[in-house]
Amino acid sequence: MLIAGPTASGKSALALALAQKTGGVVINADSMQVYRDLRIITARPTAAEEALAPHRLYGHVDAAVNFSAGAWVADAAGMLSEAQAAKRLPILVGGSGLYFKALTRGLSAVPPIPADVRDDVRARLERDGVEALHAELATRDPVSAERLKPRDRARIARALEVVEATGRALTDWHREGLPPLLPQGAFHALFLAPERDQLYARIDGRFDAMLAAGALEEVASLAARKLDPLLPAMKAHGVPALIRHLRGQITREEAAEIGRADTRHYAKRQFTWFRHQLPEFEWVAPEAARGWLETVFPSLRGA
Repeated sequence: MLIAGPTASGKSALALALAQKTGGVVINADSMQVYRDLRIITARPTAAEEALAPHRLYGHVDAAVNFSAGAWVADAAGMLSEAQAAKRLPILVGGSGLYFKALTRGLSAVPPIPADVRDDVRARLERDGVEALHAELATRDPVSAERLKPRDRARIARALEVVEATGRALTDWHREGLPPLLPQGAFHALFLAPERDQLYARIDGRFDAMLAAGALEEVASLAARKLDPLLPAMKAHGVPALIRHLRGQITREEAAEIGRADTRHYAKRQFTWFRHQLPEFEWVAPEAARGWLETVFPSLRGA
């Protein structure tokens, strides 16, 4: 069972309820909730919630790791096998469209990038600037350079890393994909689609609640590690703005408003991604989700 949707749409609660009713296992498909350093700011399930049903792939990666969709697919394959062996329903839940696309459509076969290559490209990015690296990419992988925005630091660095490490363009690797873990017809897929204004109000309220629960202190601990700012964990929604506040550059409320706005914009992109990239997901309003699940799992009726 796949449960997706924009941030703050109620996916985790729905997955937990389904796991409790069916004896299933909840498997994380959110690219930020994999990081152990970021429980609060990513709205990861609490320890109490995790105790109510088996949860997998939450907080199992250190923030210093540049975790990828390929690494997640490898981990998810193990969790699916584990659930199958235990005769438990695997419930994959999250908002990361790339994870679900990799799961159901397959993934490019890019090999792991050696740490020295990644470090060299990142050092050049800081020293020479993103424009210089984009110009270099245009000569070595013109297709990727044309596709990427000239100031997209992370993706430009990634494309250069691939060329440096493999001698081949990223687009070449994308044509040689790995097969999906879950082929079409092997799963049910639900996308929670709340009304936009209601969702945005939930996002704003949740960000304030996360701050009240200790998100700023959590980010302070992360900032104290002085990690590469290009690492995925360092770009989680709210993290960059809160770090700016901790450095005295902006007020707490300014940081909070940036975090809320970034999260709203992300939710909008999630709607767009799933609509165009993963049309096999059935869009259901949150209040109708239980009824939809009962059509898929008739045993839930009356439960």
